[in-house]
Amino acid sequence: MESGGALAGLHRNPTFHHLLRPPRTAVNNLLSSSSSTYKRHFSPLPLKFQKQSHFASYSYNCSIKDGSAFQVAYSASSATPELANIDWDNLGFGVMPTDYMYSMKCSQDGNFSKGELQRFGNIELSPASGILNYGQGLFEGLKAYKRHDGNILLFRPEENALRMKMGAERICMPSPSVEQFVEAVKATVLANERWIPPPGKGSLYIRPLLMGSGAILGVAPAPEYTFLIYVSPVGNYFKEGMAPINLVIETEMHRATPGGTGGVKTIGNYAAVLKAQSAAKAKGYSDVLYLDSVNKRYLEEVSSCNVFIVKGNLIATPAIKGTILPGITRKSIIDVALSQGFQVEERQVSVDELLDADEVFCTGTAVVVSPVGSITHLGKRVSYGSDGVGRVSKQLYSTLTSLQMGLATDNMNWTVALK
Repeated sequence: MESGGALAGLHRNPTFHHLLRPPRTAVNNLLSSSSSTYKRHFSPLPLKFQKQSHFASYSYNCSIKDGSAFQVAYSASSATPELANIDWDNLGFGVMPTDYMYSMKCSQDGNFSKGELQRFGNIELSPASGILNYGQGLFEGLKAYKRHDGNILLFRPEENALRMKMGAERICMPSPSVEQFVEAVKATVLANERWIPPPGKGSLYIRPLLMGSGAILGVAPAPEYTFLIYVSPVGNYFKEGMAPINLVIETEMHRATPGGTGGVKTIGNYAAVLKAQSAAKAKGYSDVLYLDSVNKRYLEEVSSCNVFIVKGNLIATPAIKGTILPGITRKSIIDVALSQGFQVEERQVSVDELLDADEVFCTGTAVVVSPVGSITHLGKRVSYGSDGVGRVSKQLYSTLTSLQMGLATDNMNWTVALK
């Protein structure tokens, strides 16, 4: 799970106005278009237009908001785009306006229209829209990484597409196909290539949103839906980075209940954690670890990530049973751990086991793997290891990030190269 900006945050920030100027050198985001309307309304661009015949290595169709079509084409011999003028060494985890976002709509027939790239900016919604009145919306989070050879890598985007389809079914929304989702992500990333941090400096966070944008007064599914993708360059989610975080166990409030929507990435799940999370941070904790709402003694997840405990060669994590988000990083860590000879169990994990563990770590798209330095439960603080960064969490973090960044051979076939 990831922390993200609200719809209200989708606007141009004057502070970043200088960042949105097109680069002075040629870039390899090359679009061909015969539409003078597009050129009139969207010039000057941080993208250079060329005929597709000049580039044969990679291309696919897109469209711009005015309806004109174009093809995005790339060649290994293209010039490297000029990076956005920001401080790459001090990236935080927040919304930074980039160049383009992607939009696609679906009416009552259940079919999504052809998607389009448009300038990043505010969106228009009816006051009676389903997402504003009844919370009919969900989101995904994934990242793009830049390799030293200029290649761009995505990590398991089809898993995000499948999870969005599962979540959409739960809250009565149509969803893009896996192919539509993945192609939309590719188009958005390539159109914003100059915002991808240099290797080792961070990643481009990708936020797909699916929302009930149509007006509805009675409690019912909205008559229209919008699929939207925006991106932002990011550093570490927790300010501690790979340094250990400190969690507190919440015993009164709960993130999810059986039969609810805790197992899908709906927007309402995140509003539910804000009160406990804010109180915890005010006391100096990094985040909150939630317990099950029935027995109040089994671990569920942290506000923004899944949780694992380590005891010897055994790694245990709460089982996915409807109240816990099936994290893609969680799933990947389990496979990596098994491949490295660890015993992995998905089951109920009690607070007593947690407090007796050798080490604890969290996983999520935003954090990847975050070691836990301490857990506080009912006023009692338990610390892990001498520095809080356990051997297992460090090993798994190194393995997974090496795959994501293209620093190791991807024998899992998890990465998708865009160039």
